[in-house]
Amino acid sequence: MNIKGIQDKIRKGDYRFSDHAIKRMIKRSILRHEVEEALCGGEIIEEYPDDKYSPSCLIYGKTVDGRDLHVQVSLPPVVVIVTAYEPDMEEWINFRIRR
Repeated sequence: MNIKGIQDKIRKGDYRFSDHAIKRMIKRSILRHEVEEALCGGEIIEEYPDDKYSPSCLIYGKTVDGRDLHVQVSLPPVVVIVTAYEPDMEEWINFRIRR
């Protein structure tokens, strides 16, 4: 999987949010621009080639203000933000590796 293709789509605004992502982002007070910032500067930490609807991956990134986020995204050509959350330090090592 190549993060550059995802980042290009995000920068061009050629993506959408799933209903699930919107609900979770509201509940977690995560803003659209924070997701975009995390994705544009992020890295793929897990890959899900056999995901339920289409291949996806989990991206770790930081916002401009330093907020750590995980964002699950479907792969191009159709980029969909599946969910976004702040990773729990008890579940992740350096926010990148599951314990």
